[in-house]
Amino acid sequence: MHRTLSNRTGRGFTIVELLVVVSIIALLIAILLPAIGKARDAALVTQSLANLRNLSAANSAYGADWSDRQFTAIPDDAGLVSGNCGTYLASVACPPQQLLGWAADGAMWGYFLGSAGLCAQYAYPGNCGNWVVYKPIEFTGADAGFGSFRLPNVKSFSGYVNNKFYDPVYWAPKDKINLAIAEKYFSIPDQFNTNNQEISFSTYCWSPAAMYAPDVFSNTGYKNPNLMPGGYRSPAVGMSTYPDLKTRMLEHSWLQNAESQVNSNFAGGTEPWYFNHGYNSAPATLFFDGHVSVMGVGDAMESDARAFATAPATMSEKHLWHRGSPFGVNGYFGAQSYDFLVDTSYHILTTDGVQGRDTMGAK
Repeated sequence: MHRTLSNRTGRGFTIVELLVVVSIIALLIAILLPAIGKARDAALVTQSLANLRNLSAANSAYGADWSDRQFTAIPDDAGLVSGNCGTYLASVACPPQQLLGWAADGAMWGYFLGSAGLCAQYAYPGNCGNWVVYKPIEFTGADAGFGSFRLPNVKSFSGYVNNKFYDPVYWAPKDKINLAIAEKYFSIPDQFNTNNQEISFSTYCWSPAAMYAPDVFSNTGYKNPNLMPGGYRSPAVGMSTYPDLKTRMLEHSWLQNAESQVNSNFAGGTEPWYFNHGYNSAPATLFFDGHVSVMGVGDAMESDARAFATAPATMSEKHLWHRGSPFGVNGYFGAQSYDFLVDTSYHILTTDGVQGRDTMGAK
């Protein structure tokens, strides 16, 4: 048997060929990385929209128990005593406390109003300094801009989700600042965790204007709920005149197209930009008809301009968001915006509240 041997000389790559291959690989990476980044970003937005769908179901379950009402934490008749906590406790009733949940040590955590007046029999901790957490939103003072609209994970509502303050459904995956605190407690079974007494507020917030009686943000002029017997009575969801155009919940932080995470216009260096702080902001949004979508700030501003241009001359407030509230023409922290292009407080200060709208829809 004869075997023929082949004597081949191996040929390697030249430097030029290697450089060409490296260049092609670099070009492919440059082309694919943005696409991968966009796909990853789209997946995070999709997750946020899924969170809002779950919260929509929770809102419906809450409404089923409370005569179709929008969530509220303040007594309906608080206007009878000019919205004064001390007077209410002394002469009207001891309202249900704003609870956060049970901790592992058996302690109940919450924003308690103390044991004054008609609450004396319960020996509650705290005091009326927590009244701000019961109001939909505070308009004046050190707590201006805060309120129960920022707390969808309180126990009175979280019971319709998973009965936990720190449940992943309350945080969008792109909300890095708030998520950095919250996600440490996701795997802990407690209703509320007190480690270092940290607290992270939910990414999502209700529309505070839609938590008041519609007359408060009326197109005939803003009316102080403290001077209205029923001003604090939250409306029925069925009262929504434009359910597909009125926002119900959205991402409070500027997460889509954000220029940076931290808003340097706030002291402390830890506060994120808000959804209405950038013209390119586009928060994931839940509407009163139950559908979810990404709604851009630019759309809200353009709709506001269209509404103003076509409003009857007899209407006091012609805009879609109310310039006559105690926040004035700057609206909800408008002075802390990122750019001079943005000028909106839609969702927060919607004219006519639940009966108003935040977008005009298709042109």
